[in-house]
Amino acid sequence: MSELRKQHITLQLDSHHISINVLAHQEHLYRDAAKILNEKYRHYQKKMQTSSAEQLWVYVALDMAVNLCAETHAQRLQPIDEKVQELNKIILQQLK
Repeated sequence: MSELRKQHITLQLDSHHISINVLAHQEHLYRDAAKILNEKYRHYQKKMQTSSAEQLWVYVALDMAVNLCAETHAQRLQPIDEKVQELNKIILQQLK
């Protein structure tokens, strides 16, 4: 039951402070996510110095969504890739 214990944390995303209750065992995930978001925000801030904070956050959100889609796609293809590798080994063995 301890894994369902909630913990209150405050995250800083750029100049925004976000107070949120999270599962205690996931606190490090939220802190890591905030770190990644801040890094991406600073990246776009340097590249697009005249953009508003709102525009920068849109780019950060799009970047993260594309990364999630790519990872999801790769995970879906992993069993197929493993099967192809297995079949390639069988073919190579038969050709010897």
